[in-house]
Amino acid sequence: MGTAMQEQAIAGRVLIQADALEAARSLEPGAVDLIYLDPPFASGRIHQARAAAFCDVWASLEDYLAWLVPILEASRDCLADSGSLYVHLDWRASHYVKVELDRIFGRDCFLNHIVWLYGLGGSSPRYWPRKHDDILWYARRPDGQYFVPAQVPARSRRMRGQSKKMPDFWDVAALNNMAAERLGYPTQKPEALLELIIESSCPPGGLVADFFAGSGTTCAVARKLGRRYFGSDLSAAAVALARARLGEPTS
Repeated sequence: MGTAMQEQAIAGRVLIQADALEAARSLEPGAVDLIYLDPPFASGRIHQARAAAFCDVWASLEDYLAWLVPILEASRDCLADSGSLYVHLDWRASHYVKVELDRIFGRDCFLNHIVWLYGLGGSSPRYWPRKHDDILWYARRPDGQYFVPAQVPARSRRMRGQSKKMPDFWDVAALNNMAAERLGYPTQKPEALLELIIESSCPPGGLVADFFAGSGTTCAVARKLGRRYFGSDLSAAAVALARARLGEPTS
């Protein structure tokens, strides 16, 4: 990334077509307050939808981790001391990625294994229905993270009428086919999910980065909440979709 792009990134309204590792390494050390990563899940599928598609097929789990780990390392390096990394995965690879994140960040920087609950998707007669994703949250420095937790109504009799911190299981509706915010991108996440992450873990005016920007949900929510954003995606179709969503030039 050239000097002009670095200045734009610091100013914070950047969306580029780039490989995730290249994008992460292009940012200055300590420049980012919050990184949200929603990488391929090692699903063994080609995900296709109306607006875009991407391949999530790997020769082995080892090959998948060999690709992802350098991105995680570069993400750590560009985080501010008060910064956080959220990595969104599912049952296929989350346990293996957590081991790598413990090594990269240190086990004392692990904060939460957040469970995102949703109702969509199929069901197998062979096992319990898989109706959640895993979000791993790490701080750049032990106990140094910015954090303003969301509040929810307390349910206990003792705290009736009061609020408490939201727990680490989030019942946020996934996007159905008729959702107004759906843009035709496979694996698109709801804005409500990103609102929880960004409001709680990035200070107002801070910089949020997403190196798998997809349809631009992270960037759109960051802008709406008064945060700066840096987004990238390898797919030209995804970047064009996200730029149109943000009202930016598509070329």
